[in-house]
Amino acid sequence: MTVNIDSNSGFCFGVVYAIQRAEEELDKNKKLYCLGDIVHNNVEVERLKNKGLITIDNKKFKKLKNCKVLIRAHGEPPETYKIALQNNIKLIDASCPVVLKLQKKIKKKANEIHKQDGQLVIFGKKGHAEVVGLIGQTDGKGIVISDINDLDEIDYKKSVNIFAQTTKSLKVYARINEEIKIRMKKAQGRDDINFISNNSICRKVSHRDIQLRKFAKEHDILIFVSGRKSSNGKMLYNVCKKENEKTFFVSNIEEIKDKWFSKNDKIGICGATSTPSWLMKKIKNKIIKLNNKCK
Repeated sequence: MTVNIDSNSGFCFGVVYAIQRAEEELDKNKKLYCLGDIVHNNVEVERLKNKGLITIDNKKFKKLKNCKVLIRAHGEPPETYKIALQNNIKLIDASCPVVLKLQKKIKKKANEIHKQDGQLVIFGKKGHAEVVGLIGQTDGKGIVISDINDLDEIDYKKSVNIFAQTTKSLKVYARINEEIKIRMKKAQGRDDINFISNNSICRKVSHRDIQLRKFAKEHDILIFVSGRKSSNGKMLYNVCKKENEKTFFVSNIEEIKDKWFSKNDKIGICGATSTPSWLMKKIKNKIIKLNNKCK
């Protein structure tokens, strides 16, 4: 049996930065609030909780005063910064630079588009923290579409300027774009439509599916490690499953089953951009121990 960890899997730089900021603060003060899960991985959240990180929701955040709160990589809408100012909350802003850049671009475009009676569309998961932050830049006037079934929310007689959540699939985004253009041309009865697509998907994420397809084909068994709340994890797991039917989704070491493996298997371990490397290493060691017991 051989067990390999995908070298491209693990935290993206935005998550790494947020965790570093949290740990730096916890080393000094032993207590820090975080608005929402710092990463969509329950094992890593629990590790940081044991160091003093307290995860709160928006309702709790509004009641806090005179304290420090970490903003995770997903970013936040303008309303969060206003509340912090009013309540004397010091924000430790660990928003991903890619997300911050996208927020600024959407804010600028939203002002232009709405003056022209156009529509700003965001392809992303409704209610996702990043999407909430992006919609906040439009004063709530943007349209969120999660999949092709939401396209009826768009008025195809008006102009469309579309962005994507940074962790969405490039292929799905391309299909959404094509369908919108088809509907706009049909509704307006012409080909010269006012449609602008902005490629706002993170390059690290967009290349992951290509890398994972190759990794999945190279192994007999695939163990995909991710938190169950991770949108990125669900998407990449499905990529692996399509290439390798023997792909198993796990969130922690306890979910590993010895019945999945045979002594001559070539096993690959991979994960989402919210999966810690230390967890994948622990899972590798668990599989090796199971194999040694079978000998």
